[in-house]
Amino acid sequence: MVMFKVSRVETKPYDGQKPGTSGLRKKVKVFTQPHYLQNFVQATFNALSAEKVSGKTLVVSGDGRYFSKEAIQIIIKMSAANGVRCVWVGQNGLLSTPAVSAVIRERVGADGSKASGAFILTASHNPGGPNEDFGIKYNMENGGPAPEGVTNKIYENTTTMKEYLIAEDLPDVDISTIGTASFSGPDGQFDVEVFDSADTYVKLMKTIFDFQAIQKLFACPKFTFCYDALHGVAGAYAKRIFVEELGADEKSLLNCTPKEDFGGGHPDPNLTYAKELVERMGLGKSNSHVEPPEFGAAADGDADRNMVLGKRFFVTPSDSVAIIAANAVGAIPYFSGGLKGVARSMPTSAALDVVAKHLNLKFFEVPTGWKFFGNLMDAGLCSICGEESFGTGSDHVREKDGIWAVLAWLSILAQKNKDNLSGDKLVTVEDIVRQHWVTYGRHYYTRYDYENVDAGAAKELMSHLVNLQSSLPEVNKIVKEARSDVSTVVRADEFEYKDPVDGSISKHQGIRYLFEDGSRLVFRLSGTGSEGATIRLYIEQYEKDSSKTGRDSQEALAPLVEVALKLSKMQEFTGRSAPTVIT
Repeated sequence: MVMFKVSRVETKPYDGQKPGTSGLRKKVKVFTQPHYLQNFVQATFNALSAEKVSGKTLVVSGDGRYFSKEAIQIIIKMSAANGVRCVWVGQNGLLSTPAVSAVIRERVGADGSKASGAFILTASHNPGGPNEDFGIKYNMENGGPAPEGVTNKIYENTTTMKEYLIAEDLPDVDISTIGTASFSGPDGQFDVEVFDSADTYVKLMKTIFDFQAIQKLFACPKFTFCYDALHGVAGAYAKRIFVEELGADEKSLLNCTPKEDFGGGHPDPNLTYAKELVERMGLGKSNSHVEPPEFGAAADGDADRNMVLGKRFFVTPSDSVAIIAANAVGAIPYFSGGLKGVARSMPTSAALDVVAKHLNLKFFEVPTGWKFFGNLMDAGLCSICGEESFGTGSDHVREKDGIWAVLAWLSILAQKNKDNLSGDKLVTVEDIVRQHWVTYGRHYYTRYDYENVDAGAAKELMSHLVNLQSSLPEVNKIVKEARSDVSTVVRADEFEYKDPVDGSISKHQGIRYLFEDGSRLVFRLSGTGSEGATIRLYIEQYEKDSSKTGRDSQEALAPLVEVALKLSKMQEFTGRSAPTVIT
């Protein structure tokens, strides 16, 4: 057995190692500076209590983006030096973010051990490659992201970092081959186990969904399907689940080979970046004469986000979570006993609120960040949740889960068509959404993203919006001058959340303008980019009249958009005449 020694390496703090809602994300060139990654990893070990590290099992894997393989070897050596007993690595270093959560919660090692946490190497939906983004975050023993108390401690530690521990003489581990490598160090034996990336996750999905019902749908010649992994880690699961388990044609999988640079693309599943899927589904600019599939979906880099499409039809993420919640009990065996409650992030449309009211369910509106859902789920208060940024999930794990959302939609389609598979026409994605609007009303909704805006200008714009809120008459004067046909603002505030589980208060979570007719304007600065600031503007209008739920979304929202740009002085502050992305 190879022996290793523990080295103490002198280092100095780096500025700006403050983890956001989803860990630390920076350019690869920042992460590859001497000691940069090591400082953050040691700061994390130091922030965790000894009983969560010493003699424990940790998971180390990610979405396979550029620099992941080198980072995994560094973290393995540092884990050994910090007294960790065993590191579990997905084969080739690949595990989707929801699969990491599942592995922490479900997997049992050969010696009966369970993981106490994980380093996840991902920058989610951000591009990958030598000149692009890398990221790292820590998840706790419940499978969810580290809470603010821990991430604040990690950041404090990074500001005073003087040394880190590493087993420099530990040889690199072959992470391409399943098996266990054992070493011996000052604290005794240290193991690295490489395991199949998909096993635990697929087993879990089969306990949640009726795979046989979905198989019948796939076997129907009228049902056609397309799945785009955007060269992210979802590719490691797509063939196994959709082709081998459910019987889809392998040709229905697009970009399902994970690549370090995501094939040069932007692994963000939206109408702007998932171009190939959008074209194939009949929503592109070209007039293809090929009939689009009935159902299409895409995932982001680490497979926690999803986009769902019908034939020539886009399902907004806000509608998606509401429709899953409305149909879950009848379509998904895991929920057959009923839902404990539902939750959405504050910027997400109120479509879920209406479903919760109709079904008499507990409902929660939380700040952006999946950890807030995790608290509710750990307390048994929430079964299904979602956010407008293409994240949907349930209490089976403590992360959003892109493949879970696709299987949920396939389950609803299977249930709606169970007596109809030999009929003339299937119930389609569009049919399901339009019927939902008839029952619950429609929340017209769009999001404008202004990416890489000068950080100073972005802060000035947000301060301007806060200052405006002190005088509603002044706000309504600006509103009416811009568009007399827009409703009156009845409330304006900065969203603040008191967690019903632990009592913690989260302030400054977004600036809201709420209108008399149920419309909303929300402005937020996002923490998911790696440089500059991203201003997100959310625009929503509720329509109860079923004769008016079929309008074009951008047309229906045009008056509110005009008001939002006038109120915020967007062009004056940012110099931008148009958003980077509209969803």
